[in-house]
Amino acid sequence: MSTTAVRGWTKAHPLIATVVLAVIGYATVIGTFIGFVPANVFPELTLAAVNRLADAIAIINAINVFVIAYGWRAIRRGEVKKHATAMMSSFALIIIFLGLYLTKIGGGGTKEFVGPSVVYYPYLAMLAVHIILSIISVPVVLYALILGATHTPEELRMQTPHRRVGRIAASTWILSLSLGVIAYLLLNHAYGWEYIESTGAVVVGIILR
Repeated sequence: MSTTAVRGWTKAHPLIATVVLAVIGYATVIGTFIGFVPANVFPELTLAAVNRLADAIAIINAINVFVIAYGWRAIRRGEVKKHATAMMSSFALIIIFLGLYLTKIGGGGTKEFVGPSVVYYPYLAMLAVHIILSIISVPVVLYALILGATHTPEELRMQTPHRRVGRIAASTWILSLSLGVIAYLLLNHAYGWEYIESTGAVVVGIILR
C-alpha cells in the first residue's frame, strides 16, 4: 500500500487508526513490564546506566512541557504552522521518551521510593495520577495528532473535533509530564530509593552468565 493510500485510509478512519496504534503502544509497554518482550531486545544495563536514562527521560519530559505549551499558545494566536511544528516535535519527544523508558525498564529496572510517610503517600498519589493520565492521554493524543496530520486547517476547523480533542490532549499530557518530572525529582534527588531489577533484565543476566 502506498503512502498516499495509507494517508487516505487514515484520514477516512482516524478512530480505527488511533485504536490500532494505542493497542500496539499499550501492548509494548505492558509486555516490557511483565517480561513478555524477548529479553535480548534490550541491552543489560548497569545501575549507573539506569540513572542516566532516568535523568535523560526527565529532561525530555520537562522540555516537552514547554513545547506543548508553546504549541498551545501558538494556535491561540492563530499561528497554525508554528502550532503544527510544535505538536509534531512534541510527538517526536514522546517517541524518544518511550524508547528510553522501555530500554530502562526492559534492560534495567525500576526504583521504589524510600522516604517518610508524610511524603511517601502524597508521592504515591501523585505517581498514580501521573500513570493514569498517561494511560488515558495516549489515545487522545494520538487521535488529535492523526487528525492534525491528515486534514487541512480548514478541514480541522469545519469537519473534525480536533480543537476540542487537542485541548484535552494538551492539558492532560502537560499535567502528566509535569507530575512525572516532580516524581523524578522526589525519587532521585530529594529522598532515597530501592532498586529493583525488571523481569527482562533478570532473564538477560541469567542468559549471559
